[in-house]
Amino acid sequence: MVKTVKTNTSEPSFEQSLTELEAIVATMEDGKMTLEQSLASYKRGAELLKICQSQLQDAQAQVKILENDHLKNFGAIE
Repeated sequence: MVKTVKTNTSEPSFEQSLTELEAIVATMEDGKMTLEQSLASYKRGAELLKICQSQLQDAQAQVKILENDHLKNFGAIE
């Protein structure tokens, strides 16, 4: 039985989220935003961070399943 992974098409990919988050940080570090812009950017950054963390946790869970919950030490080849 093959288990399919459901994807939310409205949610950006990890790479898209990370790119947007990096752009927000760079813009905020520039220091030229108004208070309102800073708050809106902070809120969006927090949302993107949650998306990235969730996707990383999902990927980690998938790796554990694929490795049958036993991560292998690839450096110890006999």
